[in-house]
Amino acid sequence: MELSLLESSDPPYRAANHDKIAPVELSTVMQPVEAPTNHQSHPVSTLPTGRATIVIAMLSSINFVNSLSNGMITVALPAIATDIALDSNLLVWPTSVTSLTSGTCVLVAGAVADVVGPRSINLAGCLLMGCFVLACGLSQTGIQLVLFRAMQGIASALTVPTGISIVSTSVADGRPRNLGFGCLGLSQPLGFSVGLVLGGVFVDSIGWRAGFYVGGALSFILFVMGIWALPSVQDPSRSSSQPSTLRRLARDVDWVGAGMASASIALFSYVLAMLSANIDSIRSAGNIVTLIISMALVPAFVFWVGRQERKGQPALIPNSIWKNAAFTSICLMVLLSYAVQNSIELFSSLFFQKVQGTTALGASLRLLPNLLCGAALDLCTGLLVNKVSATTAVLVSSGLATLSPLLMALINPHWPYWYDAFPAQLLAPISGDVLFTIGLIIVSASFPAHTQGLAGAVFNTVAQIGTSVGLTVLSVIATSVTKNAGSADGDAARAIMKGYRASFWALFAMMILVCVIGGVGLRKLGKVGHKRD
Repeated sequence: MELSLLESSDPPYRAANHDKIAPVELSTVMQPVEAPTNHQSHPVSTLPTGRATIVIAMLSSINFVNSLSNGMITVALPAIATDIALDSNLLVWPTSVTSLTSGTCVLVAGAVADVVGPRSINLAGCLLMGCFVLACGLSQTGIQLVLFRAMQGIASALTVPTGISIVSTSVADGRPRNLGFGCLGLSQPLGFSVGLVLGGVFVDSIGWRAGFYVGGALSFILFVMGIWALPSVQDPSRSSSQPSTLRRLARDVDWVGAGMASASIALFSYVLAMLSANIDSIRSAGNIVTLIISMALVPAFVFWVGRQERKGQPALIPNSIWKNAAFTSICLMVLLSYAVQNSIELFSSLFFQKVQGTTALGASLRLLPNLLCGAALDLCTGLLVNKVSATTAVLVSSGLATLSPLLMALINPHWPYWYDAFPAQLLAPISGDVLFTIGLIIVSASFPAHTQGLAGAVFNTVAQIGTSVGLTVLSVIATSVTKNAGSADGDAARAIMKGYRASFWALFAMMILVCVIGGVGLRKLGKVGHKRD
């Protein structure tokens, strides 16, 4: 059985005297992490409402374009593979390589943005996004497509954490910022859903390349818009005698920690991508060594950042931050929820096509309630998050989302779509999309105001790791169960369904774990996202 990865599976400029973000609600729960004193802050004033709206729209739109291309390539991949003669051993890479390169670069991009300012990094990412989305449409070989998609992942790594940083430091505290986070969240499922539909339409009409031409043109328009719209972040206390940007980059960024973290993520993501394409690849000596090295880098990273903290030097992700129960809990919940949400999308699509026999476009249309409901939830969460207890919102949403894999695990393939699959698609995004806004509020509050780029990068990294691990683990489960069931009774269709059903039960167990973590780790959190005086 062949499985392909879907991509998702993914923060008022403050016054100068705001050096740290205040606790979200309970000071004992949400204390910000102290940063080394040699970090440079970038304080500016809060943007007017109209300008802030334009900034949010621009940042959300570039996320939309990135997700749009991901949706298009998901539905158009068979046609693309035929048109450019994409080798079968490369079939998984146009979708998975962007996650690999983005996850590798996002922490470095966030840390650099905190030194040089998020505006320039975001604009660079927006320009690169336009170039490489357009280049994907011009690809003539499979290798070209994979390389351009890899570069698109790097562009995404530049735009995502800096977008979060700009919102968290330029949009007024309280509901406006909450809505900003919500819009960043809703742009992703909305873009992906539009990409699914447009991809199917273009493939059946003028060809798959047109979608990438549209995405590239939109990115260039957004780049020009961003030159005018995005605010500059300047430190009025900086004098000409202070170090240059290059010297501050060398001094204020934990390059060793960033290198360890990026290498570990890159190697781990590579192994996961190979396993998703072929489970037997784990027997390869090269993959075994790669996996061991990626795992060994984790304790090495923990030791390094601990040493940096003790010496008062820049530490990429300080070990002390994990003592914050709310931060640790939300990271674990985001990791698991994104694993479930993206796996539900993948295995529901495979169920519709391989079990029920629908076309790729038909499966995309059946997934639309999932994606559109997720976009609406992001917006609603931004509007209402400061009105209700975060614990209540997280537990209720996670409990409802638990029903989605349960319904798919119990489904009868002969039932009409509306009986079971439709409510499962409506419920699937509830946990992940509510956690997106609440999680961003908590994660950004856990980092000092001048390291919001890194805060956004940490959030994005957790989400991407959850997506990659979830898709790989569930692919292994489905393939193993299908293989054993097929050898037992010889019925291929029934064996495939058994594999999918086992995956849905595993996703149900993961959502139960999300509820348990939320109930324990966030029980004292209270309300988040309210305006602070």
